[in-house]
Amino acid sequence: MTDELLIQHDRQVRGTLAERLPKSWNAQWDGPVLLARTPFRSMAFAQHLDDLSVADLDAVIARVRDRGVTVEWKTYGHDRPDLVERLRLAGFVPEDQETVLIGLAADLTGAGEAPDGVSIRATTDPADLRRIGAMESQVWGIDLSSLADDLRDRIEATPDDVVVFVAEADGEVVSAAWMPIFPGTEFAGLWGGSTLPAWRRKGIYRALVARRARVATERGVRYLMVDASDNSRPILARLGLRAVTTTTPWVWTPVAE
Repeated sequence: MTDELLIQHDRQVRGTLAERLPKSWNAQWDGPVLLARTPFRSMAFAQHLDDLSVADLDAVIARVRDRGVTVEWKTYGHDRPDLVERLRLAGFVPEDQETVLIGLAADLTGAGEAPDGVSIRATTDPADLRRIGAMESQVWGIDLSSLADDLRDRIEATPDDVVVFVAEADGEVVSAAWMPIFPGTEFAGLWGGSTLPAWRRKGIYRALVARRARVATERGVRYLMVDASDNSRPILARLGLRAVTTTTPWVWTPVAE
């Protein structure tokens, strides 16, 4: 089953990425690499690298690196074996590895309910999106205020393809999560899910999974997927999602920045 899930992930998720990027992301192909300028950093998504010679792979990596901006190359554990070494030799540095997990949406609708004192609701309100950005900035200790603009752009461009949930307690945003639905596929993503430290281990994360799963099943989505941190991976595994591969960002930062 895991092998089949990985095949479907590569075919439906990685294989349709170029058609699903937000309109605010300026993207173009360089051979087998899709380069996208996002509100956060430039991203490189590679496909079909196996037939490249080492010299050709190095040349593609160099072109991505030499654009003069910070860029993240998203790698997967089942990419060609020498990719990460070629990135390392070109000066890219790895960030934290995440695990790609996939589960059936219908199996996750009962994942959990919000604890007493916490309410969860869907939102498209720009004021709520700004509050979510502020909460995410607090959780991660970096400025993620641009997240509000990214979510707003996604909602305005394709309102039927993204659902945002906010969790509140006494008027404070304590957690949030969103679900991009990948049109033309059987997949949607479990994105976000960050929670303020004082509100962790209370079931909010599981409740947000369940709320998104219910919407997914109503929309006819079969699979939910997530690139999970080490903190969320055990929770998702207990809920029945299966690990199919890993993903690691490799980042190039120009010295001048």
